[in-house]
Amino acid sequence: MDDPTHAQPDSPPVPRGRLPLAGLRLTPASTTGGARLLTTRNVALAALFAALTAMSAFVAVPVFGAVPFSLQVFVVLLAGLVLGSRLGALSVLAYVTLGLVAPVYAGGASGFGVLFGPLGGYLCGFVAGAFVAGLIAECARPRGVFGLAAAAAAGLIPIYVMGALWLSVHVHTVSLSVIVWGGVLQFVPADAVKAILAALTARALLAAPLQLPACGRQ
Repeated sequence: MDDPTHAQPDSPPVPRGRLPLAGLRLTPASTTGGARLLTTRNVALAALFAALTAMSAFVAVPVFGAVPFSLQVFVVLLAGLVLGSRLGALSVLAYVTLGLVAPVYAGGASGFGVLFGPLGGYLCGFVAGAFVAGLIAECARPRGVFGLAAAAAAGLIPIYVMGALWLSVHVHTVSLSVIVWGGVLQFVPADAVKAILAALTARALLAAPLQLPACGRQ
């Protein structure tokens, strides 16, 4: 018969209502995700693309209506393809924010008046466009120019939708022909070329040993 005076418990008793979590380290996923996104390198890349977007805004050609043709769409789509959805959108958001105090909008304009003017919908659409292009590229993981061009083309959709809707509010019209032609159709041929150029450029950059954020999906 065992001596009860020498019996040792296998583990200390756990108080009722508590779990034995000693030594367990919990790390919030949202915190680590934000830390990985806002590294020094990523912030520098976002600032670089924000500057490129600002530079492309000075190549503006007046067309029918109040919205000019510019090279911004090319840089916006490229940012999404190369930087990814979140960082690409962050770079464009930085550009839009900078334009409130500096003359970096199309044609050298700046201020809240531009943001609430006929261009405002397109500026906000740029942020969504970079996010959508990057998100589709992240999910589909395209390896060729065709897949990247398809992701870039998808990024045009929120730009057109948000831009045309806000333009219709600004000019006080519900005419579908005016909205579709003035806000969408006249830009489609040139923007299609920009989407292809963005795909070609993104493919070249991702193939180079630059360790860009989107290289992890290749």
